[in-house]
Formats: sequence, structure tokens, C-alpha cells
Amino acid sequence: MARLVVPQQNQLSFSPLASSLSDFSGTRLQTQIQFRRKAWQPKGFHVSASSTKKILIMGGTRFIGVFLSRLLVKEGHQVTLFTRGKAPITQQLPGESDGDFSDFSSKIKHLKGDRKDYDFVKSSLSAEGFDVVYDINGREAEEVEPIIEALPNLEQFIYCSSAGVYLKSDLLPHAEVDAVDPKSRHKGKLETESLLQSKDVNWTSIRPVYIYGPLNYNPVEEWFFHRLKAGRPIPIPGSGIQITQLGHVKDLATVFVQVLGNDKASKQVFNIAGDKYVTFDGLARACAKAGGFPEPEIIHYNPKDFDFGKKKPFPFRDQHFFASVDKAKSVLGWEPEFGLVEGLADSYNLDFGRGTFRKEADFSTDDIILGKSLVSV
Repeated sequence: MARLVVPQQNQLSFSPLASSLSDFSGTRLQTQIQFRRKAWQPKGFHVSASSTKKILIMGGTRFIGVFLSRLLVKEGHQVTLFTRGKAPITQQLPGESDGDFSDFSSKIKHLKGDRKDYDFVKSSLSAEGFDVVYDINGREAEEVEPIIEALPNLEQFIYCSSAGVYLKSDLLPHAEVDAVDPKSRHKGKLETESLLQSKDVNWTSIRPVYIYGPLNYNPVEEWFFHRLKAGRPIPIPGSGIQITQLGHVKDLATVFVQVLGNDKASKQVFNIAGDKYVTFDGLARACAKAGGFPEPEIIHYNPKDFDFGKKKPFPFRDQHFFASVDKAKSVLGWEPEFGLVEGLADSYNLDFGRGTFRKEADFSTDDIILGKSLVSV
């Protein structure tokens, strides 16, 4: 296979309002990055004393819930995290002031247990009597039913589903009314949505596409940052023009708050992601731009030419995969605050750029690809 270097002029992103990376001047981008590092200031949701809720978050110490819980506490709600207690309930985030962290830590509550211990879930939740449940880490419908049974007066169940439930289609972007795939690896989330629909409960389901941002435990942007930092070529399957979509975790947390107590969100599903689509090649360049790295060298390869065993050589589905967020915009008035490059810069500056990451770099599949590419030149 020939060694290919992708030329600079290839288009970065595709959307009805697409703009290239050249729209972001260095000065402007740095100003935005500095602002994000000082403070994250999403549009406010003012909560009166009468609307303060007793909220349970299933999970909340790894990624999405870390940002969601801070928003909810800041808005005056009483928030409890249900976890197994294996990770600290509070940790100061990069860029978070001592005062903000101290205030959050003094208000957040913890309920320790295993969500698969259904008897404990029923007894403990019934004793507490929560108004609202955010299920961030639920994967199977059977994990949700005990929660609903324990809380007969529950006002709202807000579920983190996935855009991965959609049936693969030639017609994109995916919309909330599109066909779903009962055999997908996210079928448990689909079955949970069906369970919620069958119950006499007020529910809302959020379907993110690929989530990124500080503390991301999935190798999305981190996969690219490792290779950029090491000065290595970036191996991308196929032509590199496969179109995908990312959404910043802070924008996701914001919409989770917007659906709370919102009649327009009752028994509704919403796709959530950034409002631009990006090619695989464009994402590699966007990550380089965000981290201040040189233009990356991109190597295209045919996955069928290799046997990687159980290792995954690339972190994304090798296909077009993106969804419309028009419903969330029109119904909820939600707008993502982070553009792609700005969001990647936020992730880099508050996480990887500080030397923190979830997984060590593993270039073993890259070396297999590059070895064959070099021989083929």
C-alpha cells in the first residue's frame, strides 16, 4: 500500500454552515482558549426555591456526570451521586477555582451501592424519595426498572442513551424518528427507552454521538493527541473522507439541565452533538490545530489488508456517522457553545496538555500499518 500524505487543501468539515479551520485565527482561538481555561460559563438556568429538586445521578464521577453535577449544584438543586465508591466523589477539575470546588464538595451527597443489587436500589431510593433521576451509566433495561419501582412519585427520569442505536442508513444525518437497530451493541439502551415508554413515568432520553472533552475515558481526541505529541504519522482507514460528528461534554451537560422540568422535553428523544460534521482527516488536522502541533502526516490504509487481532487500530466507526441536532435547537432552544477546534483546545488545555490522560499510548497497530506502507512505497 502506498504511503500517502494528505495535502493541506483537503476540506476539513462539512455542514450546511461549514467553515474551515482557516476561519479561526491564532489570536482569536487563543483568546477563546484562555477564556475557557478561566471559567466555564454556560448560559444560566435560574432556579427558584420552589423549583429546587432532590436529584439522583446514577454514576457521576468519571466524565459526563462530573460536569452535570456541578451545573445542578450551582443551580441550587440537592444532588446525590449513586456510585460503588471506587472513585473519589469529588475531585478538583483543572481550571476550577478553590472556592468553586469547596462549594461543590460541601453540597454534593453520596449514596454508595451497586446498581445491580436491585433490592438495595429499591430500599435505598425508596427511603430517600428523589424527585428526579439522571441515569448516566445505565446500559440495560433491567437496571432501570428497580429505580422506577422505588420512586412512584418520580417527577422525571432523564436517560443518557446513544446515537449508536440507529440502524445504519444511506440517508444521513440520523434524525430522532429514524429506524433503530435492535441488534446494535447499544441495544440495551434502546430497550431501556422502550421500557420508559411503557411505564407511567415522565422521561427524556438524550442520544449523544461521539462525546469529547476533558476527562474523556474513551480514546476519541486522546488517540490523536498521543500521536501528535509523539510526532508520528496518523493512520486513518480508507480514504479519510468518512464523515463523523463530535459533541463537547459541557454542551451535553448543558442540555441535560435544559430538559429538567421542561414540559417540551416530556417523553421526547433528542440527538446531541456539535452542529458541524467533520471528516476523519479533518479531525486529525483539527486536533493538531487545537494542540498547537504542526500539520499532521496522514497515512491511509485498507483495514482488510491487516490482521490486528483483538486490537482496535482506530477509535471511530469506519463509516459515515452523524446526526441532526435540529430538534434540540428548535424545541429546547439549545445551542452548542463549543465549535470543534475550540472544544478540542479546551480538552487539550485542561487535560492532555497538562500531562493527564486515561490510557497510555499504544502504537503497535500503527507500526503494523506503517511497516507495510513503507515496504509498499
